[in-house]
Formats: sequence, structure tokens, C-alpha cells
Amino acid sequence: MERLNPRARSDPYGSRINRTQSPLRAGSVPYLSIMLSSLLPGLLIADVMPLVPPMGFLMLMVWRLMRPGLLPLWVGVPLGAFDDLFSGQPFGSGIMLFSVAMIVLELIEARFPWRGFWQDWLTAGTGAILYWLAALALAGGPLTRELLVVAMPQALLSVLLYPILARMVASLDQFRLVRARRIG
Repeated sequence: MERLNPRARSDPYGSRINRTQSPLRAGSVPYLSIMLSSLLPGLLIADVMPLVPPMGFLMLMVWRLMRPGLLPLWVGVPLGAFDDLFSGQPFGSGIMLFSVAMIVLELIEARFPWRGFWQDWLTAGTGAILYWLAALALAGGPLTRELLVVAMPQALLSVLLYPILARMVASLDQFRLVRARRIG
């Protein structure tokens, strides 16, 4: 197309006309980013204490809060199963926690559709803390005061990572919606 129209290079908008989105990229970027985030804590293993938060769950929360209609409600089951396979949690805990989070976020979206960044951060932070506590309880170990104190940096990091993850999801969403070059 650019070969036929020499002015297309000087026109900043002419190069974007007659392009279509890649359906594969538009449909797979959210799922792949959540799945890769579920793999991340396994790569960064701490010997003494857990430090890396549940990145797959956080990415699911951020995608759901930023793009409410993008992920279906049932997506918590397969993504939770994938997270269970790599997180070391008992199988089924991620399925249950991801699914409950999706249902709760759906209810919040129906009740408060006019949320802003601060409300989303509060929602994601509360969800991350509740996920952290439920994952500790479902792991089967004794919940002692020392365990909670040692794992507290992981919970704090889960809450503080929301703005960074929101920025990453915004960039991934922009990449997802970029139109592909039309050939012909």
C-alpha cells in the first residue's frame, strides 16, 4: 500500500487506514500474560521466606479491573488450574480462589461501574491480602504469628505492585489492539 502512495509516509494517519486487528493477538495477550505471570514466582525462589507475590492472581485482578468485559467469568477455573500446577499450592486452591475473585469482581463491577484508579487499587489490594490469607490457610500449615510476620513483605509487595502492573496491562492492552499491516 505504501509503495503505491508515496505520500503515505508523510501522512501520519494514512498508514493506519485499511488495517485489521490480529484476532490471535487480541484474544491471546491477556491469557498469556496471566499464565506467564503465574510462572514468575517459580523463577525467583527465596530460601528463607516467600517474597514474590502471587503474580498470576494479581495480573488476573488487574486485567479484570482495567478491562471488565474482556475476560469471561469462568476463566478463573483454567487459569487457577494453571497457577496451581506451578505455584506449589494444593491443587484446587487456585481454581477456587481465582473463581471467587472473578465472581466478586463481577459483583463489584455491577454495583460500582464508575470506579477510578484509587478504588481499583483498594479493590486489588484487598483482594491480594485476602488471597494471601486464604492461600496460607489452604496450604495446610499452622497459621502462627511468626509465619504471618515472615510472610508480611509478600502481602505488602502484593498491594504496592498494583500501579506497576496496571501500567504493564495498559501497555499490553495497547499492544493487543494495535492493527496489523494489511498486505496487498
